[in-house]
Amino acid sequence: MFLKNAWYVACTPDEIAEKPLGRKICGEQMVLFRPQEGEVTALDDFCPHRGAPLSLGFVRDRQIVCGYHGLAADCSGKCASMPGQRVGGFPKIRRYPAVERYGFVWVWPGDAALADPAAIHHLEWAENPEWAYGGGMYHIGCDYRLMIDNLMDLTHETYVHASSIGQSEIEEAAPITKTEGETVVTSRFMENIMPPPFWSAALRGNGLADDVPCDRWQICRFTPPSHVMIEVGVAHAGKGGYHADATDKAASIVVDFITPETESSIWYFWGMARNFKPDDANLTATIREGQGKIFAEDMEMLEAQQRNVSTNPHRKLLMLNIDGGGVQSRRILDRLRLIEAERVTEIGGQS
Repeated sequence: MFLKNAWYVACTPDEIAEKPLGRKICGEQMVLFRPQEGEVTALDDFCPHRGAPLSLGFVRDRQIVCGYHGLAADCSGKCASMPGQRVGGFPKIRRYPAVERYGFVWVWPGDAALADPAAIHHLEWAENPEWAYGGGMYHIGCDYRLMIDNLMDLTHETYVHASSIGQSEIEEAAPITKTEGETVVTSRFMENIMPPPFWSAALRGNGLADDVPCDRWQICRFTPPSHVMIEVGVAHAGKGGYHADATDKAASIVVDFITPETESSIWYFWGMARNFKPDDANLTATIREGQGKIFAEDMEMLEAQQRNVSTNPHRKLLMLNIDGGGVQSRRILDRLRLIEAERVTEIGGQS
């Protein structure tokens, strides 16, 4: 169901600062840990001695030590030692490629020989001091593709997020969807409207009037395996909309890294990057709090949707023009999964 030969966000660095972390990604149970400053390692979360999770152990001398009987393995997965026992002949524990970049830890759950860190999408906002970022993570009980659908069609904001970012003008503006290689882009532009509460607050945060007509935009970009970046913002009407000068608008990038756990659950890393007042920590905290509440509303709806879909697997979901972004994204995923499956079959036939 998911692409395995791809980079996924596994965790944030703070999650492995104190002790190993166990996390299932694309059906693979991993233990992530930091052998020493600047390093990150991901292994199969299974001690070869008695099957205990290595994530219940600890790190010592750049090795992970099982918390059950003390078997120690190095960063390559080689069993190095165990009190009073010889374990050098044990098979290596599977190691997953792992990279720390852009404030996240990324893992590759598929064929390690194909893992190229250069394939991780460049994130300008994560390296540029003119940008600020604040975010969080939710564990959500839904198919990762339902979350992609949700983010590529923001019509639901009018209903699910009526008190924060929703407004009727969203559904009145027809979405435009196009495919650029393996990227799907869905755009909406609304002109001469009043900003909803969240964006009124953002305008105030940027020192702008919040009670005047504005132009609003939403540009959603899906890239495989499951990343969605959304350019959002409002500008005082008549100032150029999306292309307005920074002094006339409040604009941000909604960051969405969707990491499948199982076929019906995900790790959802969310956040917002902005390039106005990047040094204002209070503004970052306020935006993060507001966005966290918005995504909590999504979580409630998506989990209820998943329960309905799971209970009624025979019922076909209907598609409308507003679903174009999600439909095109799924088509790209289906094609890439087919290519991956054919490669696995080909390798199996050669062995």
